[in-house]
Amino acid sequence: MKKTWKIFLWIIAGLVVIMILFSGWYWFRANSEMGLMTPLETGKVVDNIYAINNEFVNSYIIEEGKNLIVVDCGNDVETIQKGFKFLKLKPDNVVAVLLTHSDGDHVAALKLFKNAEVYLSREEEQMINGTTSRFFIFGNSIDTDNYILVDDNQEFTIADVPIKGILTPGHTPGLMCYIVNDRFMFTGDALSLKNGKIDEFNDFFNMDSERALKSIYKIKEVENVDYIFTAHYGYSDNFEHAISDID
Repeated sequence: MKKTWKIFLWIIAGLVVIMILFSGWYWFRANSEMGLMTPLETGKVVDNIYAINNEFVNSYIIEEGKNLIVVDCGNDVETIQKGFKFLKLKPDNVVAVLLTHSDGDHVAALKLFKNAEVYLSREEEQMINGTTSRFFIFGNSIDTDNYILVDDNQEFTIADVPIKGILTPGHTPGLMCYIVNDRFMFTGDALSLKNGKIDEFNDFFNMDSERALKSIYKIKEVENVDYIFTAHYGYSDNFEHAISDID
């Protein structure tokens, strides 16, 4: 019996060591990948669009009169609050939050926007209801049970602002880009921008990089867009130039 217990304890100890080593490797690799990212600094980007820098990720704000629309809401509440204060904008004026997907660095400050409706792609719901895990046994979550599901190519209006959702799976199964005012495309983690050109997003963070690449080709076919805003790699004011190297 004692021998059996010793074997059991050695197995447990071995598993703990493996978990520690794996966690250390993952932390190092994730931080290395995030070090490659080039988000915008907090401030006005163009026209009525603002960015908040949350270390390695951007949250965007669209100002339409007194109403504000947020695209993704950052990695922590405090930084987003400070960003709003710096921009002299009020979280209570946010009428809608467009979530490109449900990863933690895009949803953390959701509870800050008490007056906002939350929009999420229908295919992304599986990531927050326990159907699909994000990483091994770990799933995503958001701080509300009240959200509006958006279908691929669905058009809708928020505060007189026309919006269209474009499903671009790969990073997650339900990642959605949003085209706002027919000119501005917000892509979340669907892609990166390098030297003004569209490139693939970090493979390390993608759930399915093959699908993500297909989604980039889908984005290329979008018409009439002028600007493209990414979550981690800044923006381009020349959509045609950004897609010019996609064959």
